[in-house]
Amino acid sequence: MKRFPAFGLLLLAALAGGCSTVDDLVNMTRIKSVGKPKIPALGEIVPTVQVSEVWHHDAGDSDDFVFHPAVVGATVYVAARDGTIARLDDGRQIWKINAKKELSGGVGASEKLVVVTTEKGEVLAFGADGAPAWQGMVSSEVLSPPNVTDDLVFVRSADSRIYAFNAADGARKWTYQRPNPSLTLRTHAGVISTPTAVIAGFPGGKLVAINRATGAAMWESNVVLPKGSTELERMADVTSLPVIAGREVCASAFQGRVACFELASGTTLWTRDISSAVGIDIDDQNLYVSDDSGAIHALDRATGASLWKQDKLVRRSPGRPLALDGFVVVSDINGIVHVLRRDNGAFAGRLKGDGSEISASIQAYGHAFITQSRDGAVRALSAR
Repeated sequence: MKRFPAFGLLLLAALAGGCSTVDDLVNMTRIKSVGKPKIPALGEIVPTVQVSEVWHHDAGDSDDFVFHPAVVGATVYVAARDGTIARLDDGRQIWKINAKKELSGGVGASEKLVVVTTEKGEVLAFGADGAPAWQGMVSSEVLSPPNVTDDLVFVRSADSRIYAFNAADGARKWTYQRPNPSLTLRTHAGVISTPTAVIAGFPGGKLVAINRATGAAMWESNVVLPKGSTELERMADVTSLPVIAGREVCASAFQGRVACFELASGTTLWTRDISSAVGIDIDDQNLYVSDDSGAIHALDRATGASLWKQDKLVRRSPGRPLALDGFVVVSDINGIVHVLRRDNGAFAGRLKGDGSEISASIQAYGHAFITQSRDGAVRALSAR
């Protein structure tokens, strides 16, 4: 199967013989042949906070995959395509091992377990000391970090199946599966979990809550309903992690909307017509979303009303925003980290990276945050 970079097109139908129409193939060829648009230059800013590096670690190259760091208190676990996995405590390397397999997804971690995956569908679990714990298997490659809890490990395969493994011994507990459209976006988004449910977005614009004990669907809601006359026009996938805040769960969809639902029932609270493949974050007042043009929006968490829009990152492919300590942090295609003010979206600070894209979601790390670039630069940063 032809591999495309993050959020490139993935034809699940290729497993069964190809696209559904000739037009789809023509449109795909056009998308693949379009060169990268010129990245606009950044304007000068007057910083009001200092963005500085707390510590730095070289994790190794990600290749065409996305490796999210896993943060557990003061511990950060990182991985790379060549099989390297490392544990960092307050930035100090505690151990470094090699899984002896090329990795494609990671990292998921709890206080006791670290889990990575491969493109062959292998699930590799290690103890917090780096010792091998168990191995599992799923139906296809895994592009997303596992969700690791005290009792269960949830793994999402690229064919949109979700597996629950016993955290203690790797025994498979259940598998959830739903039908997919013939054409979907390639995504590295996994799942989130609560004490009772696993929540995931799917191709076709669906958000589903799954009973974590049985694997049965508890509710299913539409972030967006696909529309259009071609497969490409109807591609409306939830390609990023949902976010839970209190009694609400919110999600975004490519060629779709941002929507919030009641966590218990899936009842729709509000929707906004903003398309986003990279996702959202929420704080106590607002929801923040990077749209597909590169603009950053702040919406009222209760109603979805627009509060501000920052459009100076358009065509710079900003990633998923992180709400942290009164700021909104995003990275761009050149690995530059931008800190925006929460109240009006103005630039408060900026810091250059190693020049490669930060495609992994930025992770909160106490009052700081963690970034990992495609070339493997892992940095703990603070904005003060």
